[in-house]
Amino acid sequence: MASLLNTVSPAANLSPKTKRPTCGGFLHSQVPNLHSFSLNKGFSRVSASTQIAISPKDAVFTLPNWRFGKNDQKGKELRIYDAFLHLEYMVGKGHKPEVTQATQLLYDLCKFNKARKAVRVMEMMVGSGIIPDAASYTHLVNFLCKRGNVGYAIQLVEKMEGHGFPTGTVTYNTLVKGLCMHGNLNQSLQLLDKLTKKGLVPNAFTYSFLLEAAYKERGVDEAMKLLDEIIAKGGEPNLVSYNVLLTGLCKEGRTEEAIKLFRELPAKGFSPSVVSYNILLRSLCYEGRWEEANELLAEMDKENQSPSVVTYNILITSLSLRGRTEQAFKVLDEMMRSGFKASATSYNPIIARLCKEGKEDLVFQFLDQMIHRRCNPNEGTYSAVAMLCEQGKVQEAFFIIQSLGNKQNYPMHDFYKNVIASLCRKGNTYPAFQMLYEMTKYGFTPDSYTYSSLIRGMCREGMLDEALKIFRILEENDHRPDIDNYNALILGFCKAQRTDLSIEIFLMMVNKGCAPNETTYTILVEGLAFEEETDIAADLLKELYVKEVLSQSTVERLCMQYDLKELIATG
Repeated sequence: MASLLNTVSPAANLSPKTKRPTCGGFLHSQVPNLHSFSLNKGFSRVSASTQIAISPKDAVFTLPNWRFGKNDQKGKELRIYDAFLHLEYMVGKGHKPEVTQATQLLYDLCKFNKARKAVRVMEMMVGSGIIPDAASYTHLVNFLCKRGNVGYAIQLVEKMEGHGFPTGTVTYNTLVKGLCMHGNLNQSLQLLDKLTKKGLVPNAFTYSFLLEAAYKERGVDEAMKLLDEIIAKGGEPNLVSYNVLLTGLCKEGRTEEAIKLFRELPAKGFSPSVVSYNILLRSLCYEGRWEEANELLAEMDKENQSPSVVTYNILITSLSLRGRTEQAFKVLDEMMRSGFKASATSYNPIIARLCKEGKEDLVFQFLDQMIHRRCNPNEGTYSAVAMLCEQGKVQEAFFIIQSLGNKQNYPMHDFYKNVIASLCRKGNTYPAFQMLYEMTKYGFTPDSYTYSSLIRGMCREGMLDEALKIFRILEENDHRPDIDNYNALILGFCKAQRTDLSIEIFLMMVNKGCAPNETTYTILVEGLAFEEETDIAADLLKELYVKEVLSQSTVERLCMQYDLKELIATG
C-alpha cells in the first residue's frame, strides 16, 4: 500500500450583549401545569409493588409478540407500544413477566429511542422480583448517557443500588464516559473517587475516558499530568491511554512530540497497534509529509500490522483533500481487493473533491458505482454533493440529490426533509437554503421540522440575527412558528452564550400565545448554568419546580449535571 503514495511527494456579527433581565419572576404568570415523568415516583411505585403477594396460581405471563408483523416503522412502533402497555397492565395486577421477553422489550425500546418507557420496564422488572442481568442494566445506563441524559443515568444507578443491585466497574465506566463526553471532567473525577470508596477498582478504560476528557477540556499537557498522577497512585494505564495522548498531541499540531512518544512506547511495555500507527499516519498525511507517511506504512508491513479500514480512509481523505483523486481511487480499489467493505465514509472525500472541482458527471458515475456496491449514502454524502453549490451549480446538486432519493425507495417528502436537516447539522446551512429553493419547485412544502432544522443550522453557524428573521418570514407567509421552532431558536442562542436574548425570545413567544413546554424551561436553566450563572439557574430551577413545571426527575438531573443541589437546598 505504501507504493500508492510514491507518486505524491458566512457568519453574522452578534449584537452587543444587552443587560440580562432578571429571572426570578419573569415566569410568574406564564407557567402552565405540565404532565411530568418522575424516576423517583416510578421507583416508589416499584418499592410499593414489591409488597404485593403474588398468589401461586399466578403463572409467569408472556407478552404479545411485537417482533413479527409488517416491517414498516409505524407498525413496529405500534406493536412495541402495545407490548409495553400489556406489560404495565399485567404487572399492575401483580403478575410477573417472563424475564427474557421483558429484557428484550427493554432493548427494543432503547432501539426506538423510548428512554422513559425503557426505564419503566426496568422499574417493573425490579418491582416484580426479577433481577435484571448486568448486561441489560449497563445497556440502559449506556443508552441514557449516549442520549446526553447522564443525570438520569446517575439517578438510575443510585436507585438500583438502593434496591440492592450492585453496580460494577463496567457500569461506572459508562457513567464516567458519559460525563466526559459532555465536558464534565470534574464530575467524572468525583465519580471516580466514589467508585474507589465503594471498593471498585478503576480499569484502563476508566483512565482512558478521563485522559480524553482532560486533553479536550484542558489540553494535552494537563492530560499528561493526570496520567502521571494515575501512575503515582498505582493505576495501570494501557496502550489505549497512550493512544489518547498521541491523539491529543496530533490534534494540537505537535506531531514531533507525538512521534517521540510513539517511539517510547516499547520502553513503557507496549507495542504500537494499528490504532497507534493510524494516529500518526493521519497527521503526517494531512501535513503533506508523504515520504514519512510512506516510511510509516512500510514499518507497519514490517511489524505485521495489517492496515485497517481506518488506515485506508485516512489515505483516501488526505489524497482527496490534496486533489489527488486518481491515487484516492487506487487506494479505494485496493481496500476492496483486500476484503474490506467500503462505506460512505470511504466514498465521500472523493465525491467532495469532484464536486469542489465542478465535475458533476463524474459524481453521477461515482455515486452509481457506490450504490451498485450496496453502499448507502449518508449525511456526509449530501454535504459532499452540496459543495457543487459553491461552484454555482445548485440545480446540478439538486438533481444529484433527487436521483439519490429515487434510488433509495424512500418517500421524497421525508427524504428532502432529512437532506435539509443533514446539511444543517453538518454546517452547510446556506447550501441547505439553496437546495430548499429547488425542492419547492418540485412540490416540496417545508414543515415545522424543516424550519427548526434551518434555525438550528443558522444558530450553529453564528447567524443569530438571520435565525430571528426566519420567524418574521414565517409569519408573513401565514406560517405561525410553533413550540419546536421557538425551542430551536432559544437553544441556539443559549449555545451561543446569549441566554439573555433567549429570555427575550421566550417572552416574545409567550406574548404571541405560544405556550412553552418542559423542554423550553430546561433549555433556559441549562443555558444559565452553562454560562456559570449558577445562582440564577438555581433560583429559576427552584421556582419552576415549585410551580410544577419541571418534573422531579428533570430537577434532579439538572442538579447533578450542573452542581446545583446545594444551591437548591439553601435557596
